[in-house]
Amino acid sequence: MKEFNIIIEEGEDGYLISEVIELPGCYTQAKGFDELISRTKEAISLYLKCDF
Repeated sequence: MKEFNIIIEEGEDGYLISEVIELPGCYTQAKGFDELISRTKEAISLYLKCDF
């Protein structure tokens, strides 16, 4: 399994935002940390399946 570095920030609206450093444009948001991690994994999977 590949490992990626992510940046997590809190937005002005209280949502948590994650950005995957190695994958430009790969980011997501959620209200809670566990949900954010789950959505980040999903975003990475979808990103890697796309042909750019």
